[in-house]
Amino acid sequence: MPATSPAERDELNRLLQRTADEDQRAFEELYRRTSSRLFGVCLRLMGDRDEAEEVLQEAFVTVWKRARSFDAKLSSAITWLVTVARNKAIDRLRQRPDLRPVEVDWETLVDEGPGPAHGAESDEEYRNLQACLAELETQQRRSIREAFFGGATYNELAERAKVPLGTMKSWIRRGLLQLRACLNP
Repeated sequence: MPATSPAERDELNRLLQRTADEDQRAFEELYRRTSSRLFGVCLRLMGDRDEAEEVLQEAFVTVWKRARSFDAKLSSAITWLVTVARNKAIDRLRQRPDLRPVEVDWETLVDEGPGPAHGAESDEEYRNLQACLAELETQQRRSIREAFFGGATYNELAERAKVPLGTMKSWIRRGLLQLRACLNP
């Protein structure tokens, strides 16, 4: 799927809103346009193709059932969809302790080719988020990325950083408050 342009972002928003009205054709088109990107999210988190396919299916069932909860004033359709897929993957990892989430070093991850992030990188919101993340302390930034993009729990993060659970929760909470203040001046 090519980078999301403002026109495509608006079209995805419309398709998701029509899906909320149980428009099956809109849902099919939404699936066609976004499934490869969402599969990439699932695969990156699950690390197993079969599991990622199942998670993707669960995510789209949730999209069909919960499309009415989408609010274009709060986020774009693609952000909402990625969040649904990410949460489904995290739920699956928590339900299946035999599955090991893929360890990702979010600080050094580089994708050479244009992909889903390409459109977001040119977006002002993305630049603002990156600037705000850069203002956080290194450990806060790393912990927030691992929690929200990697699906790590507070306990896992505390173990990795070798700090008490309460300290980790405080780091993340303070970091999120700083992000909120920075993004919503």
